[in-house]
Amino acid sequence: MIISCGFICVFAVLINKVSLQVTVEAVIGGSVVLPCSSTEDDHKFQDIHVFWRHNGSKIVCDIIPSSLSLEKQDPEYKNRTETFPEEYERGNFSIKLKNLTRTDAGKYICFITHSSEQPTVQLIMNESTADKGAPFTEQENQGETEPGSKGTSSPLIWGIVPVIIVLIIVLVICLILYRKKKFLSSYSAGRHNMGSDSREDES
Repeated sequence: MIISCGFICVFAVLINKVSLQVTVEAVIGGSVVLPCSSTEDDHKFQDIHVFWRHNGSKIVCDIIPSSLSLEKQDPEYKNRTETFPEEYERGNFSIKLKNLTRTDAGKYICFITHSSEQPTVQLIMNESTADKGAPFTEQENQGETEPGSKGTSSPLIWGIVPVIIVLIIVLVICLILYRKKKFLSSYSAGRHNMGSDSREDES
């Protein structure tokens, strides 16, 4: 039992060490830094090659010792990737992706040779703030400039409804009072007629 638990713990640690997945969010049209760093310092930087891949097959860029190789780079990443050469010696192989598009979303894997680590970045693309704000602003402007728009008619309707309800209640009360008054008048007239008839019978 103890051996099984120990095996599970070691297996979990190895999985975490290999995957090292992080999630990064960015907006369309902007830029983002995809992190990749190695904590293993057993090998010299000259012996390390780094290969960035998008969704398993697309070649984003390759970092060869002391240089950035763009020979086999997919055209869609041309002039859109940057690295940080001053960080190579520290084991930092992060890249910067610019002019982001919707198709840039997905999984990026940083393959590091002579290393058991394979940092993975899940990139999530969001609409830009400007794109989100434009329809809302336009809707607000329409509400302010168009008299028949929903934005201006709603307050007017909600202002009239209570007045109509009050008028209906007043009319109902008046109708009830009128009918009650009419009933009382007819009742009084009936009693008056009954009194005159009885006097005529006595005479």
